[in-house]
Amino acid sequence: MSRTGDHPSGRVTSGWLPPEQFAETLPKASAFACLFFTDEHERPVQLHAVYSRSHPWQWPGGCMDEGERPWETALRECREETGIVYGGPPRLLATVFGLPGRKWPLSTVGFVFDGGRLTADRIRAITLNPAEHDEVRALAPEEWRTLMPARDFERLEAVMRARRTGVAAYFDTWDWGEDGGD
Repeated sequence: MSRTGDHPSGRVTSGWLPPEQFAETLPKASAFACLFFTDEHERPVQLHAVYSRSHPWQWPGGCMDEGERPWETALRECREETGIVYGGPPRLLATVFGLPGRKWPLSTVGFVFDGGRLTADRIRAITLNPAEHDEVRALAPEEWRTLMPARDFERLEAVMRARRTGVAAYFDTWDWGEDGGD
C-alpha cells in the first residue's frame, strides 16, 4: 500500500501501512445506479419522489447494496420502483460525482445507464412504490426545466446529450452543499 507521505491529504509519516489501515485514511463514498428511459418521442421519463423536496424528479435507481455491482443495482432498483424488468445490455450514459456536505457526510458516485425507449403502454403499466414515488411523467426537456432545480436539469441535459452522441458524460457537480440533496 501507499506510504502515508504519498497521500493527497499531505499527511506526512514514514513507512508503509497495512491495507486495512491505509483504507481508513481514504475518503468514503456512497454509490448509486439508475436507468434513464425516454418515451418513443425522446421525452425523458422520470418519477416524482415523495421523500425529496430538493430533487423531486428522479430516474429509477438507488443506492448500491453491499456486494452489488452498479449494473445490478440499476436493474434491481428499476424493478423495485417501477415493476420494469429490464433486459440490458448495460450502456453507461454518465458518471455522476458529488462532494460531501452538510446534508450528507460522504462523497457520492453514480452510474446512469441507458434503459432505452418505453412505449406509452409500458409507461402506463409502471407500478410505483408509493413509499418512494407517486407519479411518473414523460415530458419534453423544456417542460422538465420548470419542474427541476437547475443542477438537476443540467444533469438531465448531460445524460440526454450522452445518449444522442454516444459519448458518456462526466457530471461532477452533484455536491451535497447548501442546495444539495436530501
